[in-house]
Amino acid sequence: MMEEQHVLEEEVDILFFEVGPHLYGTDASQVLRIERALPEDIARPELGQLHRGRRALVFATEEGEAHLKVDVVQGVRPISVRDLRRLPPAVNASRFTIGACLDQARLVLLIDLVETAKTQGRH
Repeated sequence: MMEEQHVLEEEVDILFFEVGPHLYGTDASQVLRIERALPEDIARPELGQLHRGRRALVFATEEGEAHLKVDVVQGVRPISVRDLRRLPPAVNASRFTIGACLDQARLVLLIDLVETAKTQGRH
């Protein structure tokens, strides 16, 4: 039983979602809920061209709730912390890209939802 608890502590729940052809992940604890997207919701071109953008990930910021448009929400899966990687400083990625993980033999960029709202409109 103690060994089982130790294994659970070494996992993070990642919510996987798609923007266009790209698969991304985020810490599921950041997501308050998933809703239908509205025209004023955040769309980040850096993530890719939305196919339809009919869903929005809702998350809390210092200014209140923010909504990020996405195409598909695949679901939440536990990922071992051993499989999470921070991006090296030399990688020229957006400020909201915080790392990567391997999921089902596919490299997935991990993003910080709060940073997507903070950097809205900046290049």
